[in-house]
Amino acid sequence: MQRTDWQIIVVLAEEKNMRRAADRLFVSQPALSQRLQSIEEDWGVPLFIRTKRGLVITPEGEKVAAFAKKVIAQENHLREAIQTSEEDVFGTLKIAVASIAGQYWLPKVLKKFVTRYPLVKISLVTGWSSEIMRHMYEDDSHIGIVRGETKWRGPKIHLFSDSLHLVDTEIASLDELHGSQKPFIQFKSDSTYYQVIQDWWHNHFKKAPERTIVVDQIETCKQMAINGIGYAILPSISLTEKERGIHRIPLKDKNGAPLARDTWLVAHEDALKLKQVKAFVDLLISDESSDGCWL
Repeated sequence: MQRTDWQIIVVLAEEKNMRRAADRLFVSQPALSQRLQSIEEDWGVPLFIRTKRGLVITPEGEKVAAFAKKVIAQENHLREAIQTSEEDVFGTLKIAVASIAGQYWLPKVLKKFVTRYPLVKISLVTGWSSEIMRHMYEDDSHIGIVRGETKWRGPKIHLFSDSLHLVDTEIASLDELHGSQKPFIQFKSDSTYYQVIQDWWHNHFKKAPERTIVVDQIETCKQMAINGIGYAILPSISLTEKERGIHRIPLKDKNGAPLARDTWLVAHEDALKLKQVKAFVDLLISDESSDGCWL
């Protein structure tokens, strides 16, 4: 039933007179009578009995009229809540984020966001950047946070770049890698990150490392390097000042420029119209960790 149908029932129950009810509802009596007949057919029972002295509400009509009052009151309350909360940000924010960014960068960002917008619910999935893009193409998330170069036709913002370092407890320069028997510890990652490391390695050493250990998680890789088991190539986003007693050697490409990984935000155009999504993007643009560069 429509809102007008609930109003008709309530007004008829209050007036118990077709003419007065029609005046209040700004409709003609024949139109009101026809609409009431349709409503009663929908319920399958008479709600009012027509008499010469007016309308008599039936027991079923009393129940429907009471329910109609509740429906109208609840709708009015909801409309008032929406109107008074136009400045509030609420709803669900669906984010898909690359695992590295989700582990080392996102928690501080989300803490700031939920503190500022406590009414927003967060839906979060993590994975490799290729998996994040699948979520975005399938329209499962409002926002995707991905690493490396990404092809995306919609809105795209550069968040930050972080350099890559060779990390080890003993090796202090790249020259010391020659002849080293320590294993190279790698963590499983998407193909683009793996290719960056492979290209850098072959440009500098022409052959693969003598020994390699592959682990599932970047944090496992980092802890093994910190504990002297081997050396690793890690993004600076994963390294903090707390990691003491290790050497961090910045990597450079064949042109001498620092080797770095870019982190991007990709979004759907329609999603940016949602208040909770716009609030999150605005926070990132204003945050010091982002350069706020839309492409």
